Amino acid sequence: MTQFFRSLIFVPGNNSRFLEKAKKLQADIVCFDLEDSVPDIEKVNARKLIKNALKSRKLYKSSIFVRTNSPTSGKIPNDLKEVIQKGIDGIVIPKVNNVKELQKIVKILSVLEKKQKLKPIQIIPSIESAGGVVNTYNIASFGKRIPAVVFGVFDLLNDLGVEYTKESEGEKYSRGKIPVDAHAAGIVAIDAIWQDLKDSKGFQKDCKTGRSLGYSGKSVIHPDQISVVHKSFSQTKLKFCGQKKFAKYILNQQRKEKAQPQLMVK
Repeated sequence: MTQFFRSLIFVPGNNSRFLEKAKKLQADIVCFDLEDSVPDIEKVNARKLIKNALKSRKLYKSSIFVRTNSPTSGKIPNDLKEVIQKGIDGIVIPKVNNVKELQKIVKILSVLEKKQKLKPIQIIPSIESAGGVVNTYNIASFGKRIPAVVFGVFDLLNDLGVEYTKESEGEKYSRGKIPVDAHAAGIVAIDAIWQDLKDSKGFQKDCKTGRSLGYSGKSVIHPDQISVVHKSFSQTKLKFCGQKKFAKYILNQQRKEKAQPQLMVK
């Protein structure tokens, strides 16, 4: 089955009602969140709720990922210990700065996967710092586990000491570099979220900009954003599907040509 990355929606892991509603979402990836949307005091409970939600994996229409806490938080071992189980398709790692961080995470994953008798799950690193932007190609090239990277604009600007605006100059270089590095590594890139839910025109424009930069999809924070993103990034899906259809068309044409009598030119 072809995997698409047009939309990745974050669902707070500490909200059982939202986890239940996520079963009906049409996003390509539903990402249960343990990081930014979950206060420290609720991390333990969020892990338990996500663990329970994964038991109902068949009721979800999307690929299911879990966003852990960051490599520097010290919380990843506990995150993974609770959520790595049957039903999970992958994890999103926020604020990845370099390959060494991924190597440590994979060591933990490998042990848990072996214990649970699971196939290697996917990892989507989130690029949210100056160091991460500089190292994006190496991160994207880390291995077969990584199908995509995602851009995190707010923490990047915070790292740069730049104030966020809807057309911030501070994000332009990084936003443009990430999909280039991703494609060079043979994977795709997912654009950052659009925070202002009331500004639909701004959101549509931002989607168009992301598509023009080479992103294959966009992170979202509200279900109403999914259909807009899918429409904006429909060419991404057509690109993958079109390649298969085109190959099939060529094969059929070749078969027809072989079956037809050859004209002799004298």
